[in-house]
Amino acid sequence: MKPGNHTFSASEFLLVGLSEQQGQQPLLFSIFLSMYLVILVGNVVIVVAVGSDPHLHTPMYFFLANFSLTDLCLSSTTVPRMLVNIQTHRHTVTYAGCLSQIYFFLWFIGLDVFLLAVMAYDRLVAICHPLHYALVMSPRSCILLVFMSLILAHSYSLTHTILLAQLSFCTDNVIHHFFCELLPLLKLSCSDTYANRCVLIYWGGALTILIPLLIIISYVRIVAAIVRIPSASGKWKAFSTCGSHLSAVCLFYVSAIGVYFISSTADSASKNRIAAVMYSVVTPMLNPFIYSLRNKDIKNALVRLLSRRALQSP
Repeated sequence: MKPGNHTFSASEFLLVGLSEQQGQQPLLFSIFLSMYLVILVGNVVIVVAVGSDPHLHTPMYFFLANFSLTDLCLSSTTVPRMLVNIQTHRHTVTYAGCLSQIYFFLWFIGLDVFLLAVMAYDRLVAICHPLHYALVMSPRSCILLVFMSLILAHSYSLTHTILLAQLSFCTDNVIHHFFCELLPLLKLSCSDTYANRCVLIYWGGALTILIPLLIIISYVRIVAAIVRIPSASGKWKAFSTCGSHLSAVCLFYVSAIGVYFISSTADSASKNRIAAVMYSVVTPMLNPFIYSLRNKDIKNALVRLLSRRALQSP
């Protein structure tokens, strides 16, 4: 494309990927294919275990199943396309395809955040108000909380996508990322991105400051309630029900917030890609292990599931 300052009607973008060195592509393909298979198997196993075992038909595991499904969808918006690009050596993506990827990626990221907050609220009610737990976290309330999370995440995603669709792009159509990500696209635009950045700050503050603050407040109250439990076994049982969720919260936010607080250095694009890999690939891969390895209920459900499969097989 000829250099100049004029705008163009973007038909496609070029994704640089994780590395521009051709010799590293086979290794990257093998690594990310393996990671995606682990994500696929791990999260599907949790969803199937929760859905098939009556012992896990509780609010906590209902939210966990939705969280695992969201993690699977989040990774599926980026990794398969990246693997195809590496394998075919074609790194272009259409304008419509880019907007679609941003829309679904932001939707699932937002849903992850809101579900983490819902899961913290569930633990707060269970430990601080156990006598009212069945009433507060009724099946209807659980479905309503997930539905509200879906709507809020959809609003977050749709707002960014609509504003992005109004922008014009200059001669540079190279995205220094392995998928269509919001910040790199804003940098390519020739239009005034003031509204986009205001919305980014507004929603970014809600998702990276307000929601974590609510989770922290919930855990402060949870810890205060646990400390008042007289027996050591009771304290350990209460802590064990929160440990996995707290680990998932820390893993997600440490990697996600890193994207927005990386300094603008010469290699910031490379750092952004690494941070994005952490929260969009590594975190969904590790969450099934976090929630299953230390969870006896999940382990027992898997044993029962495998036993039934073994008995049904000829």
